Amino acid sequence: MTPGFSAERAFLLSLYEAAVKSALPEICLGPHLPPPPAGRLVIFAIGKAAASMAAAAEAHYARHAPEATTSGLAITRYGHARPTRHVEIVEASHPVPDAAGLAASERMLAMARTLGPDDLALVLLSGGGSALATLPVEGVSLEDKQALTRALLASGAPIADINCVRKHLSRIKGGRLAEAISPAPFVTLAISDVAGDDPSVIASGPTVPDPTTREDALNILDRFEIELPPHIRVALISAPESPKPGASVFRNARYEIVASGAGALRAAADRAAARGYAVTDLGDRIEGEARDIAAAHARLALDARARGERCVILSGGETTITIEDPSCAGRGGRNQEYALALGLALQGAGGISALAADTDGIDGGWGASDDPAGALWLPDTLARAEALGLDPREALRAHDSGGFFDRLGDLLRTGPSFTNVNDFRVILIEGEQT
Repeated sequence: MTPGFSAERAFLLSLYEAAVKSALPEICLGPHLPPPPAGRLVIFAIGKAAASMAAAAEAHYARHAPEATTSGLAITRYGHARPTRHVEIVEASHPVPDAAGLAASERMLAMARTLGPDDLALVLLSGGGSALATLPVEGVSLEDKQALTRALLASGAPIADINCVRKHLSRIKGGRLAEAISPAPFVTLAISDVAGDDPSVIASGPTVPDPTTREDALNILDRFEIELPPHIRVALISAPESPKPGASVFRNARYEIVASGAGALRAAADRAAARGYAVTDLGDRIEGEARDIAAAHARLALDARARGERCVILSGGETTITIEDPSCAGRGGRNQEYALALGLALQGAGGISALAADTDGIDGGWGASDDPAGALWLPDTLARAEALGLDPREALRAHDSGGFFDRLGDLLRTGPSFTNVNDFRVILIEGEQT
């Protein structure tokens, strides 16, 4: 079913577009780029936005420093490549690493070791880099890393804990790319997709000191009851410890975050305020079960409606979905499930609409090239669902939010956005309906 035009739909989409645009590399990267060095400028880009960041950097230097000698390597997710002139783009698997990412990471590390004191490494990081740049320590195979990644993702562990384990089994994460570059100078510019914007968590911190230890990694594996084959445990214990704060390899380093979830929410808030809406910004650090977060946000929306407010409620972060029974797993990622759970919790109240989507354009849960960014809930959603014989409660029970919104034409399909500052959610309240 294809929905018609509505003012609510158009406004929600404009807020999402404002949020994404604020984090696009061609918008946010230029002011932070360093002047070219006397020697070579070598770009190392890792993450879902790696290709677009590399392309934006190339364009900047072509305009402002055409004499610069630029080269490099970018590792991004399949389907996220962008045209570049000097930086080679390699596509690899996410969230489970593959051989393409392994080979590219090996080459990146080798390139880093060729840099001299007159050269400059420009490291461009974005979300997804932990899976895309995979280079296991000695004694751990790619197959080992793939199996462990799947176990970590299924464990319910927060991303910081997952990345702690990844760092201590890697030859490129946790400051080890910095070890390869040093003593040459390097500048790292990052688009953050993590709550709190911790540089040691973004793409598992390949160019920053690692505050965690191998003991921390072992404790995480034990806490989440992840069985580790003996040879991986031996490799983890035997691997050299990651470089810590104060290490000399960071002497010639600079690190800046050029875009974040908080910035994306501010951009949407500014657009909403310009249209006369009051804005409640819940922040970009919201984590937890998608349907629980949705229920809490529905209560906020209903309270605002009862007060007669004309407002928007914004939030970011990263929710999760727990599937106890795999036989009930339908289609739909965390934002689609949030939108469906929110709509049900609104209990048919009019005057409330919502959009929930991942800023990278891919919400997950479909396993196909047309994976949507998220979904919309509109004032007439329940009526249209009833006309089609759809049961929203059954769809939520079966974790089939994607199937539900697909039938209604309310999935948001954008394709890759070429940036990634995590989830964006907005609830639009028009006030008490009479």
